[in-house]
Amino acid sequence: MLIAGFPAGAWGTNCYVVAPAAGEECVIIDPGHQATQGVEETLKKHRLKPVAVVLTHGHIDHVASVVPVCGAHDVPAWIHPEDRYMMSDPEKALGRSIGMPLMGELTIGEPDDVRELTDGAGLKLAGLDFTVAHAPGHTKGSVTFRMPEQSDIPSVFFSGDLLFAGSIGRTDLPGGSHAEMLESLARVCLPLDDSTVVLSGHGPQTTIGRERATNPYLREVAAGLGEGTAAPRRGM
Repeated sequence: MLIAGFPAGAWGTNCYVVAPAAGEECVIIDPGHQATQGVEETLKKHRLKPVAVVLTHGHIDHVASVVPVCGAHDVPAWIHPEDRYMMSDPEKALGRSIGMPLMGELTIGEPDDVRELTDGAGLKLAGLDFTVAHAPGHTKGSVTFRMPEQSDIPSVFFSGDLLFAGSIGRTDLPGGSHAEMLESLARVCLPLDDSTVVLSGHGPQTTIGRERATNPYLREVAAGLGEGTAAPRRGM
């Protein structure tokens, strides 16, 4: 399996390109702010053909390049229905101005083909299997994507802004909820095997086992305490 990731834009949001191997079809995850060039360079380097864009949530730092990427390759974008409005109205999603001088040129709106994700859905795209889990807390429509273990390759978990190395996503923006975040961590993350590789929306790669042992939020959820400690959070 081939997974190529790179941080993009003002917030260093991780965009991932996933394929069975070089020279095959691929899926693009979270092409956010200023991700278009990185996507095209990755596709060219590995000779890949996109078949879909999938989105962990609707914040502008994760979706800003969806329209140009989908348009250039004539592919659909998948997003949870509760976050779909954010593609057309990013400022409403943040509760404040996104700051156009910082953001630069943006193509606000939806691509031509938008499809909606549901909890527990199984997506088979580019010969790859993804299981969708609805994981509200950062936004109402946040989701994660899990790929199953394959021979000697551990399961891969694209956590979006639910779980980071050492922290979790912020919950103070419109649609955020600390209580829902804790519930999502308990329901979605804790049942995963320790060997599961976590590829987050921001920051470095980690594993469920490492986070179970060291992440203050996941540890306290596991202990049933219900409150996270003050580790720094990432994301918009």
